[in-house]
Parts: sequence; C-alpha cells; structure tokens
Amino acid sequence: MIQLVIERRCRDLGGFEVGRVLPFARRRMVGPFIFFDHMGPITFAPGIPRSVDVRPHPHIGLATVTYLFDGEIMHRDSVGSEQPIRPGEVNWMIAGRGITHSERFERMRMNGGRMNGIQAWVALPERDEETDPAFAHHGIDALPTFEEAGGRGRLVAGAAFGAEAPVKTHSPLFYLHWDLAAGARTSLPPDYTERAVYVAAGAVEIEGQAFEEGRMVVFAPGQPAELKAVTPSILMALGGEPLGQRFIEWNFVSSSKARIEQAKADWRAGRMKLPDLDSDEFIPLPADPAPPPNPMS
Repeated sequence: MIQLVIERRCRDLGGFEVGRVLPFARRRMVGPFIFFDHMGPITFAPGIPRSVDVRPHPHIGLATVTYLFDGEIMHRDSVGSEQPIRPGEVNWMIAGRGITHSERFERMRMNGGRMNGIQAWVALPERDEETDPAFAHHGIDALPTFEEAGGRGRLVAGAAFGAEAPVKTHSPLFYLHWDLAAGARTSLPPDYTERAVYVAAGAVEIEGQAFEEGRMVVFAPGQPAELKAVTPSILMALGGEPLGQRFIEWNFVSSSKARIEQAKADWRAGRMKLPDLDSDEFIPLPADPAPPPNPMS
C-alpha cells in the first residue's frame, strides 16, 4: 500500500518556519500537485515585522491555494483581487500565462495569534499553461463536507466520494481536509492514479506503521489507501492524474524550460504587472547560480 514516505524539511523564511514536502528528490509531484509547504504552526506576537510578509512576486503555469487551519493572510494580485484568506476557505489563484500577488500578515501584525496552514501549487496541463490568469474565493459554507464516525472531512478542490468542490480546476484531482478523533478510520478516493496524505497534526496508523506530524505518505497506484488516527489528527489528502514532466524554477512552473527563461526575463525587465493594490515593492529575481568551475582552466 505504501510507496514512499516524505518527511518535511524545515527552513526559516525570516520570521517563521515552513516545512517543505514537495517537490522531493524521489518524488517531484503527486498527481498535479508540484509544491506543498506547511506554514507553522507558530504563534505571532502583535507587531510582527513586515519582513514576515511575502512581497509581490510572479507565477506562471500553475494554480496556487493557501489553505489555513488558523490565522489570516491578506491576498492581493494583478487581476485586481484583495481577499483575506481565513481558515477553511478556498482562495484559488490561476497563474496561467502570468500573474503576480502578495501575501501580507496584516491582521496578525495588529492582533497577533496562531498561524498554521498549507500552501500548495497545482501544475496546469500543457493545453492550459497559457490560460488567462484568474482568482476565485469560496467560503467555508460552499465546500462539500463528509461525516464519518469520529471524523469530518471538507473537500477543498476537485472531486471525491461523489461530491465536487466549486473551484475551477484543469485536470482530475482531489484535495481534502480531514479532522479525525483518536481511533477514527478513513480512506482516500480509490479512483485516482496518484494519492498521498499529509499529517498536519497528530499521528495516524497505516499498514501497522505510525506516522506523526510532518510526514507525507504516498500510496501505491491501485492499492487501498486506508488509515486510522492514533491521536486526534488533522490531515490533508491530495492526488490526481499525472501530467508529465514539469520544470520548476523559483516561482515558475512549466513543461518548457524556454518558457521559464522567458518568464525570468519578463520579471527582470519589469514586464509583469504588479498587484493593483500592492505595487510599491516586489521580490527581485534571484541571481542565477554560478556555473561550476572549469576543470580545464
């Protein structure tokens, strides 16, 4: 049943810690999911510095979703959106041919509080990589829910168990949030080639093995994907159909290396519009890595 276990790798972003799960050296994607970070959990004191904010930056070739368990982030983008991201809601941004956005911790700066959530990127099929950029917000009451003995699930995106979330997606996928009491059992949708579950809090048992917070379990195709909560647990289940090879560099995802180079040139030259309501600063393009030394010189 278990194909691979990925442990998050923690890194400091200048004010709070994130745990990178995808991409991983032995597993670049799960279905169309190409990036998966766990933000926090952390408790901010009032007055956190602006350096914690994510200044305006660009994307191409993907859709992003920041899903919160606790806290609030203010999203602004170059298609004119200004939307607070709150726990249990869906804020789905389609980058397509190009979008820029910022993520600011304004309410947390004012009041302090606990921040905990997942940031994921979903690669777009080749036919949709150059689609028009867009942003959609769906409140918590708009999302399908599932009740099981000792557990409650919310369908964030895609389709699962006969339900479909309202967010527009471009390829077959599912993205589920489960809250499970100790001893509760659940399973992942069987009708997808690639599936995984991430333990955001607590611990689960799969095939007699225990997996604690910070681990993603990737399941083998065509096999049952069943688990039991050992303690009260928060899980994110994800998967879908594979899209083929994708290249990822900085904030850009594409099936073409040349397209990424074009996006880098566009950002470097200021040809990508900044968010309408957050255009006073931006994150510069990181310097390209230096070439390896010439062994013949």
